[in-house]
Amino acid sequence: MSAPENALLPLRFEGIGFEQGGETLLEDINFSIEAGAISVILGPNGAGKTLLLRIANGLLAPTSGRVRWATTVATARAASALVFQRPVLLRRSARANVDFPSRVRGIGRRERERRTARALAGTQLTELAARPARRLSVGEQQRLALARAWALEPRLLFLDEPAAALDPAAGRLLENAIETLRDEGGVKIVMTTHDLAQARRLAGEVLFLHRGRLLEQSAATEFFARPQSAVAREFLKGVALI
Repeated sequence: MSAPENALLPLRFEGIGFEQGGETLLEDINFSIEAGAISVILGPNGAGKTLLLRIANGLLAPTSGRVRWATTVATARAASALVFQRPVLLRRSARANVDFPSRVRGIGRRERERRTARALAGTQLTELAARPARRLSVGEQQRLALARAWALEPRLLFLDEPAAALDPAAGRLLENAIETLRDEGGVKIVMTTHDLAQARRLAGEVLFLHRGRLLEQSAATEFFARPQSAVAREFLKGVALI
């Protein structure tokens, strides 16, 4: 089956570099993100994964190279969303947290209610909708952040280490929600992780990053069976990379 049409894509990174304080954090990164399966940016801590995601989302500008969308930057920003590893939640109910961004965008009440109900159901939070968001468990809060982004109906969703602080059970609930969102039709998901097991479960393709350089991009089945770089082979063996 062909991938659903997504007018934002492909998203191209052309010679992306980023320097800060005289240190090169990303160097000469070139790749394209296409519609379809989940793209996982994989690599050890400190590889530059979060930095790359923030550049993709437009929160940071690269110091060299450029990011090119298939549409205008304004359209792309309006139709994409980013969920942080440690989301900031409002001092309101879970339902109000999901509703708020849509209300800011001027979406009508009935449409907001529809979107909020669907997003809460998809993240298995309907029964907790009236509970104060900041009293939810860490895993529930992470799913709430996903629901908040979901309600905006993005065409492209960036997830930064979404399950990094979660225990296995909470992590699996979050993964279920991510898979449900992927299956909603046409939502492209790009996520970072250093968790090999999670990458194996979710990835359709893998972009392997180490020391600010993209060492390979390939289908997940190919990467896990036959990684191209020696560094990736060591990483898959569980060797600590420095």
